[in-house]
Amino acid sequence: MFRTRLARHAAAFWGFVVYMPVGVNYAAFLFLMIAMAVGGDWRERVARVRNHPLFWPIMIYLGWTFIVLAFRPHYKETGLDLFHGLRIGITMLLALALSREECVWSLRAFLLVSVINLGLILLHNLGLLPDAQIWRAVVSVQGNKSINDALQFATIGAAAAVLGIAHLSEARRWHWAGPAFAVTLLMAIVVSLALPSRTSLLAMLVCIFAACFHQYRSHRRGLAASLTVALVIAALGVWQMPQSIKNKFELGVQELEQAQAGVESDASWVTRYYMYKLTGEMMLDAPVTGLGIGAWTSEWKKRAPKVLDYKNMPHNDYLWMGSQAGVTGLVTLLAIIVGGVWVCWRRADLTGRIGFVAMLTMLIAASLNSAMRDAQIGLSLLWITFLCMRLAQEEGSPWRGVLPPRLAGILQSGTPASGAPQRPHPL
Repeated sequence: MFRTRLARHAAAFWGFVVYMPVGVNYAAFLFLMIAMAVGGDWRERVARVRNHPLFWPIMIYLGWTFIVLAFRPHYKETGLDLFHGLRIGITMLLALALSREECVWSLRAFLLVSVINLGLILLHNLGLLPDAQIWRAVVSVQGNKSINDALQFATIGAAAAVLGIAHLSEARRWHWAGPAFAVTLLMAIVVSLALPSRTSLLAMLVCIFAACFHQYRSHRRGLAASLTVALVIAALGVWQMPQSIKNKFELGVQELEQAQAGVESDASWVTRYYMYKLTGEMMLDAPVTGLGIGAWTSEWKKRAPKVLDYKNMPHNDYLWMGSQAGVTGLVTLLAIIVGGVWVCWRRADLTGRIGFVAMLTMLIAASLNSAMRDAQIGLSLLWITFLCMRLAQEEGSPWRGVLPPRLAGILQSGTPASGAPQRPHPL
């Protein structure tokens, strides 16, 4: 009995530690692999993964990585980049291999620890929380781990907006819209003030508008009304946005203008400008097979301005893969995320819509940061995203049990699932 439940406990553990330092995230990763290895049910897990629409895109991505490894040059960083490339694919496969119950337990733990961390942020801002490494990145800005935490809060905020939009259109369930939008507002405050992140704010805004299209794509009047409401909310949000956040966006525009004028500095968007430009040139130097796994850091040091040559990731996972494995490599990685967006788009109910905004958040995060290559983000955000992706292929109401009974009503909707299978899933 313990062996059969071990994977469930391991999945819940991973969900609970996603905000913690990256070493704890790696421990959860290994714990789940061990739990699956000793827990049995491998035939069911393999069948579940092989039946998933993203199975072949992930296999092609991993296969192309090995082909490039075999035939292209090796570098000092080849082993490290190969490890991270494989870790990305394995994380996805582990999430897709979970049973519905295991997936629910992991999401339940994630939401629980998110509530706990909101309390920690409040205590920190009241000056009542002692300093400790285990929660430092979730209560203050501490590099990429804080970006990961902000993106996870942004995902919760976008999912809450999905629920609010859905219940606004149902006369008997409109009372759930208020609490849902309150959660969205709270998450917006967190990623604006406690963990200020332009990427997270942008992702949340894009996802809310995209959710309107997802829900009302067959109803022009509903789409027009929901987009109008979203525009009003966005306009009010921009108007009331703290000056510090407005300054960050204005600074970003100024930095891009400076970079285009030839200024060399380690400012955030100056760095991104040079990274995207030079990494694109790397990819075009060997467009079919790339320069080789592990090539980016060596090539970056040769091409980058002196003030930036210490960087080890290009702040764009698709270009990172493209520089090492060519346009083909870029397409294989991008196809996984875009494929996930499409799978969730085809399912018209709340489950599909939550998966849709989660995958969109991942798409944006990996375009503006190393959200998969950097384990500080790619072990946690990728895990939560693919838990949502896993449930998007489950029939019926797979989110059942994620929230306590008193709150479970917010996850229910009368919207039918378009394109979703109608019979219970055998696995």
